[in-house]
Amino acid sequence: MNINYDYYKVFYYVAKYKSFTGAADALLNNQPNITRMMKKLENELGCTLFVRQRHGVSLTSEGEKLYAHISAAVEHIQRGEEEIAADKSLKSGVVTVAASEIALHCVLLPVLKKFRKSYPGVKIRILNYSTPQAVDTVKKGLADFAIVTEPFELTSGFETGVLRSIREVPVCSSTLIAQGSVIKTYEQLKSYPLIGLGRNTASYGFYSDFFKKMGLSFEPDVEAATADQILPMIKSDLGIGFVPLDFLGKTDKGNLKILDIKPAVPARKICLLKRKGISAGIAAGEIEKMLKADIKSSGSGA
Repeated sequence: MNINYDYYKVFYYVAKYKSFTGAADALLNNQPNITRMMKKLENELGCTLFVRQRHGVSLTSEGEKLYAHISAAVEHIQRGEEEIAADKSLKSGVVTVAASEIALHCVLLPVLKKFRKSYPGVKIRILNYSTPQAVDTVKKGLADFAIVTEPFELTSGFETGVLRSIREVPVCSSTLIAQGSVIKTYEQLKSYPLIGLGRNTASYGFYSDFFKKMGLSFEPDVEAATADQILPMIKSDLGIGFVPLDFLGKTDKGNLKILDIKPAVPARKICLLKRKGISAGIAAGEIEKMLKADIKSSGSGA
């Protein structure tokens, strides 16, 4: 059978209100048109669906069987329409963002705070990964977009935009280096234990390249799992680490000491990555807009 869905929708309302007139009012239609459509549906199905009564209609046994299925389908469709309407108004929905640790703290968290305040009904999922893991997550469609630090490799299926740049500086505790000792070169720095991230991270690749240009190797003596672990390790006198200036601005510097070594560590870009040709969800699109607006208003864009 190839019966018009509108006939089943009308049938649902006639059965629900037990009245052709009631269905017409609910559907903003007229009673003769509703009657005609139901007569055609009965002809298509080859059975009687309604019995006329003094104050409306009742369902036949065939009508009861059909209504059990049609009511479930129509109400399921209505719930779907309501969910989409709620998503469009950002009263509900889910957004998933993959983020590296530095990108999370330097860019994403302040924006999520504003987003959550404006749209408390939207669920937020943060996948806190290394840059390569975050990129792979977006590639597999498991996140709406990723916010990560350079360097990274992209295939042709991605598009990227720079959000801002960050600067990192070598930091140690004041008790790690003997009184009066001065570190002015990376050769001198190498005589102390280094704290850094593991080989599967963008930060490791970045510092490996940076040290290599000076004829040195970058081999951390203490390996942290995430960037936000480096600062506590430095405070515990475990070694010297490279820390974003943003991190230092949010902590009690206490016994921390920034080393003045030349050349300075090159600036790194924090970027937003997403798949080409894939429309982001409404909530994801709103966060992306807020990210770009926040960077623009703060004047910290690259």
